Amino acid sequence: MIQDTHGRQHTYLRISLTDNCNLRCFYCMPEEEYEFTPTSKLMQADEIEELAKIFVGLGVNKIRLTGGEPLVRKDAGDIIMRLSKLPVKLTLTTNATRVHDFIEIFEKADLTSLNVSLDTLDKDRFIFMTRRDQFERTLDNINLLIEGGFHVKINMVVMKGLNDAELLDFVAWTKDQPIHVRFIEFMPFEGNRWTSNKVVTLQEMLDTIQTKFEIESLYNGIHDTDKKFRAIGHMGTFAVISTMSSPFCEGCNRIRLTADGKIKNCLFSKQETDLLTALRQGEDVVSLIHHNISLKAKALGGQFEANINQIHSEDIHNRSMITIGG
Repeated sequence: MIQDTHGRQHTYLRISLTDNCNLRCFYCMPEEEYEFTPTSKLMQADEIEELAKIFVGLGVNKIRLTGGEPLVRKDAGDIIMRLSKLPVKLTLTTNATRVHDFIEIFEKADLTSLNVSLDTLDKDRFIFMTRRDQFERTLDNINLLIEGGFHVKINMVVMKGLNDAELLDFVAWTKDQPIHVRFIEFMPFEGNRWTSNKVVTLQEMLDTIQTKFEIESLYNGIHDTDKKFRAIGHMGTFAVISTMSSPFCEGCNRIRLTADGKIKNCLFSKQETDLLTALRQGEDVVSLIHHNISLKAKALGGQFEANINQIHSEDIHNRSMITIGG
């Protein structure tokens, strides 16, 4: 069992396979010309499998693969199949641009639930935000997943003055499709030019959505990061991940493992512990895991509080989002 000093048990591991991506979303990747981690410094497939087995032995029962874009790794399929043999629920977060090449692998691995990052339903805005022309491919692959019976969640980072006018369009999308849209409050990371006036809060989103739709609240589990809703009469649902205005740290059960093998006990934590080097040198990884989790702050990495107007991004010490893992 992996437990912190606040009594929270950690059963959910998010493993980043790479800090590489075939899109260039500015809130995730600081610069267009970005130097990715050399392959030799990344966890290799057998090392990912070995570390995953250690975590499973400590009580982890869910693993999510992230990136960057995890499917750009040449051995992504091999890693998925290796981890599918563990007694965990295996899931994946992707931008969907390469999903069509992995459908059979997903099915073989019994990977039935995917989160797809998509911040706009407008092609021109998509190209502006991602700096790549992959809009049609993304939508085609989302439809491919839906048609294949996969549980599809759409992650949309909402930014004021950029894509917040599309909230109603995303909710309308859930009317006749079994998709689950999750609106994410814009969060501060190194290099993403975060300011409080770009944040659209949970309450602001709900106020906007209720101008057109009658909504109902849905059940939220103790470990859920999203607050779930449904527009009455809609097949799908929507939710808000309210990290900035209404955090959910009390029930946090998540651990993050970066692509270069560092464990982070919180998305916003300053502390990292190098598990990969320890593994390669034959050292005790388990004690390092317990020590790292013992340092976990009560909320938000101990770096700020949920008062958006009092947050100064330059005072937050953290990696860029792409080097942490989505």
